[in-house]
Amino acid sequence: MTNLQTVFEKARADQRAALVGYLPAGFPTKDGAVAAATAMVEAGCDVIEIGLPYSDPLMDGPTIQDAVHRALTNGTRIADVLRTVEGVARTGAAVLVMTYWNPVDRYGAERFARGLADAGGAGTITPDLTPEEAGPWRECSAAAGLDTVFLVAPSSTGERIKAVTDRCSGFVYAASLMGVTGARESVSVAAEGLVKRCREHTSLPVCVGLGVGTGAQAAEVAGYADGVIVGSAFIRRLLDAPDEAAGVAGVRELAAELSAGVRG
Repeated sequence: MTNLQTVFEKARADQRAALVGYLPAGFPTKDGAVAAATAMVEAGCDVIEIGLPYSDPLMDGPTIQDAVHRALTNGTRIADVLRTVEGVARTGAAVLVMTYWNPVDRYGAERFARGLADAGGAGTITPDLTPEEAGPWRECSAAAGLDTVFLVAPSSTGERIKAVTDRCSGFVYAASLMGVTGARESVSVAAEGLVKRCREHTSLPVCVGLGVGTGAQAAEVAGYADGVIVGSAFIRRLLDAPDEAAGVAGVRELAAELSAGVRG
């Protein structure tokens, strides 16, 4: 298992930001998700977030919602998510699960943490679990050797940022804008200020997500953040491709472009 500390130490030694890519398990197919994520790692992604498909993805924009719907239609379950993590972890990348809390709660927090650790996972991102209510989950995760990543937003006060970052491990997820996920023409100007405010309260790496979709945007964010998170742009390559093989080639091409950006 590759942990997040190792990833960010290596990126720091290389004087660059880490590249974090997201794909939901089961999309475009169960095997296709592993193939696509593997291509992303081979082309330069340091960390992969595997999304756990959920029927009520409130934070996700239409692109990710479409992919998640297809994953659920493919019959993707938690066991498939863990198998996807296991397959991607074999690449040597650090692998996280991005999940809403309800599926984990129903599955059993301790059971999920053990299963994720056994699959080679490095931790979780839980966008709808407030850090103040995450004590039992943080304990389960720590016992399994997993990191717990929580989100801050441009609207977060200094007090709120401290409360969130004090409960994070691995890194802090800085949402660059208010609203749902999706690639945009430009990255919110609020992102850089949010990273600076986070660093007033924590020494953890701060990664910026929401809105990044090109190499130029990745280079811009890499100028002030420790990591650049990209999701919808990868999914769009798969959705727009005529077949799975072309989709995997598309995400490989995009990962190479983004990797050049964070290394520039």
